[in-house]
Amino acid sequence: MSHPATAGRSDLARLIADARRIVVFTGAGISTESGIPDFRSPGGVWSKMKPIQFQDFVASEERRREAWDRAFSGRAGWVGREPNAGHMAVARLIAQGRASAVITQNVDNLHQASGIAPDKVIELHGNASYATCLGCSVRHELDELKTLYEATGDLPACRLCSGIVKTATISFGQAMPLGPMARAEAETLACDLFLVLGSSLVVYPAAGFPVMAKRNGARLAIVNREETELDGYADLVLHDEIGPVMTAAAPAN
Repeated sequence: MSHPATAGRSDLARLIADARRIVVFTGAGISTESGIPDFRSPGGVWSKMKPIQFQDFVASEERRREAWDRAFSGRAGWVGREPNAGHMAVARLIAQGRASAVITQNVDNLHQASGIAPDKVIELHGNASYATCLGCSVRHELDELKTLYEATGDLPACRLCSGIVKTATISFGQAMPLGPMARAEAETLACDLFLVLGSSLVVYPAAGFPVMAKRNGARLAIVNREETELDGYADLVLHDEIGPVMTAAAPAN
């Protein structure tokens, strides 16, 4: 008798092989294998530091300074890591034309670092590797902001309009980005296999996309170490490590 994990991996490989258009949906679990902590589990980011609400960031210079101290010190641990085998397997699916897009809840830029073109990565919660102006939306690089901050102590301000600058993540209390949400919905409705990798599927509206795909006739596969509320709804569920699973299911040619 084959090991259940082995059987599950072969089943996933068949689902991937049979699919014409795959959408990959990733959460914190794909990046923990790169050493990036997740948010909500014991020992995760929010058990060590309380999130700063968007309204507080905008209203309070003190809270903005706290946020920038966190960002420049790297205490949250969101950036500066390398893609792992799971990211590389997803990149292969994109490169082979098997997957049309990656919808991600992550802010760590690791899908882009794995070689996926930025226009194929739909970031629902933004990106922690750069900053944007809340007024005019111009992009600012963190290294440049950090140099100025350490030299002057002045909070980052937009070089064009002098507006408030914030890391390009979606904070608690901040509206979800309309463009990425619309793109994610379009990709979800166009796929015939929706592949969830490393998401607990508890954060909405993002967690609504797997249900949307399934109701539209797509197959739903979930690879996550822990159970999710949608396990009973899926065509295939693997409680396993993403790197080994995806390396087996989407091997390099």
